[in-house]
Amino acid sequence: MSSEPRFRVAICGAGIGGLTAALALAKSPDIEVQVYEGAQKLAELGAGIGLFSRPWELIRKLGLDTDLLKCTEIKPVEGPVTAFNYRKSDTPEGIEFYTLVTKEATRARRPGNLMTFHRPDFQNALLQNMPRSARIHCSKRLRSYNQRPTGPIELSFEDGTTATCDILIGADGLKSAVRRSMFTEKARIAHSEGRTAEAAECEASIEPVWSGTNAYRALIPAERLSARYPGHRVFTQPTQVRFFYLLNLSGTLTSSSADISTSYVIGYPIAKGKFINFVAFKARHDLENTKFNGPWVSATDSSEVTSMFRTWEPEVQALMDCIERPLRWSIHIMRPLSTYVHGRVALIGDAAHASPPHQGSGAGQAIEDAFVLATLLAHPSTNRQNLPRALSIFDRVRRPVAHDVHERNRLNGQYFTFHHTNLTPSEELSREETLKRLKALGEAFTKNWEWAWSTSAEPVVREALRLLNES
Repeated sequence: MSSEPRFRVAICGAGIGGLTAALALAKSPDIEVQVYEGAQKLAELGAGIGLFSRPWELIRKLGLDTDLLKCTEIKPVEGPVTAFNYRKSDTPEGIEFYTLVTKEATRARRPGNLMTFHRPDFQNALLQNMPRSARIHCSKRLRSYNQRPTGPIELSFEDGTTATCDILIGADGLKSAVRRSMFTEKARIAHSEGRTAEAAECEASIEPVWSGTNAYRALIPAERLSARYPGHRVFTQPTQVRFFYLLNLSGTLTSSSADISTSYVIGYPIAKGKFINFVAFKARHDLENTKFNGPWVSATDSSEVTSMFRTWEPEVQALMDCIERPLRWSIHIMRPLSTYVHGRVALIGDAAHASPPHQGSGAGQAIEDAFVLATLLAHPSTNRQNLPRALSIFDRVRRPVAHDVHERNRLNGQYFTFHHTNLTPSEELSREETLKRLKALGEAFTKNWEWAWSTSAEPVVREALRLLNES
């Protein structure tokens, strides 16, 4: 790197989005990249992540595919691929009612299947490919920043230290300090100019809201499940297949729909088959956008989970018997923001658009954010003087896409729990009619999801570059 970089980038957050942005930007030798992570050491929370062809195409362009493929038994496959099998499992004898098959990819070398990874493996691949010029600092949790019309942005950390940069990228997740500073600043400006409605909107954009759903996550050792239930479906089906076990309704049905909880379970192998990634969701759709009382993430006793599924079919019972101390995550989301940028500050990933997890698109959307933003910033025409223009283009091309994906995730969560569908517990249906309605439901959530494997981020990148070249 030359003694005077073109500009200096600070990235707060060393999750998948932050590290992807750092890797992509540090490929340009004249851009200085500093990553600030609040944790004492780099360690990814969570278990498995999945990538369909849209983000996998970007992974290939970043040169990460070779190392990532060493971490999984799944290989990229083009053409129609069975991705998920769905069962209605809330009775002693379940019903397999739908198989989701991805449509054939139309672009060369784009896989049609879902690639799954253990999060720490994914993080390690990013770190192994990180250019040496990028510096990563741990135990650096941002408190706030100060952005003036000219001059560097000043960063203040919780440990009392400070730093400066020319552009700040907030990849610091759901409880983003960058987002808090950004919208606090925007609210202050709006108040000072008498725009009270805009100020209130900015203030409402600071904190996440509860989606009404809790997720119970666990990694099940494959050997334990195999001993408990030899020949379990997660082992005997092709590696590409994941299982959704769906439930209709539980609780007390009243005219106000109070006390109704809806649930579903997903399980699939990760880490070359060593573990089963297990997630059980319990939703109260009537509590969406309310405040959750309690810790957002906490270890809980397995009985809290198993009690919800005690009448389910034996395969689900076997999964329940194998979990120990699952983590309960209260799924919080961001209301759609009016912007992801302000001056020379940008938000990416969950800091910008934390969504429900019902299409498994969080990691892919963070990667797409990072790739598009890095493409704009690394362009030869981008310099210190026109950084705000580059960020405004990022906001223009990425925000509508991310908001659309957010709503699609939300809708799939309703589909998977039979919310707002023509399947109700009070209606007596024949098996034939039940299967007919279940198949129609499967077709509906597949259509809502097919963007993930049938579309590409390339048009977004092209549009961003077109706008940059016209400016």
